[in-house]
Amino acid sequence: MRVSRYAYDGSQTVTDRHGPPARHAGRPNAPTPPKAVLLDCLGTLLDLAPPAPRLQRELALRGIEVAEAVAEHAFRVEVAHYLTHHLEGRDDASVERLRDACAAVTAEALGQGRERVAAVRSALLAAISFVALPDAAPALGALRAAGLRLVVASNWDCSLSRVLTDAGLGSLLDGVVTSADVGAPKPARPVFDAALDLAGCRPEEAVLIGDSLEHDVAGARAVGIEAILLARASEPAVEHPDVTVARSLDEAGSLILARVIGGSAPTPAEDGPPGSARR
Repeated sequence: MRVSRYAYDGSQTVTDRHGPPARHAGRPNAPTPPKAVLLDCLGTLLDLAPPAPRLQRELALRGIEVAEAVAEHAFRVEVAHYLTHHLEGRDDASVERLRDACAAVTAEALGQGRERVAAVRSALLAAISFVALPDAAPALGALRAAGLRLVVASNWDCSLSRVLTDAGLGSLLDGVVTSADVGAPKPARPVFDAALDLAGCRPEEAVLIGDSLEHDVAGARAVGIEAILLARASEPAVEHPDVTVARSLDEAGSLILARVIGGSAPTPAEDGPPGSARR
């Protein structure tokens, strides 16, 4: 597993983990019992603690007083810059340069001069906190106990492994592949190919769990990997007629474990409102 220090993809956050079970709206043919599970990260395993109030507080500690709305705007500007440039974070040195650039655009959005960039950088790093979603560790533990290899495949810079370790999930994973590692973001094929190599299996022997139809489900299917869309109960319900949908990571894991035990395609235990995906 690659050792890392700090990163986020900023693409989405999920705040509610409760709701009715998923509805299965169709599934691809998957005759081979899975040997590995590939997982998205943000929204699937990790959540981002509300950053605006934390950034406002950290800035105040460094003598920079701003309204929470200003802090939120500055954070959104920073996220947009990160998403555009995160592939540049290929090693520790380039991640540090990426942080410097993110701090510079954040300071500008806050109306601060160059002399305050270092303080803004420190506040930004202190404000960003990733936490494991409540169902992440139990689901990973159950899948791992069944003998499945678990590999994260995420649009992130090369520091993601450290983020997952700091969140308490690193020991439950067999590896991490990021878009910065391979030089292309999901839904491009290289992330999935690298994750399969790390898992030591063929596409038909893996199942991916992710919360984006475009980046996760479509990307995985293009490589020949079966995918489960994680549409948590807080998300608006949208029909996806040919997608297996789970409303929690526990449920997605149960669908895969049923395949391991029974060798059949995943089918939820009961019907409920259809899920949806952001992006």
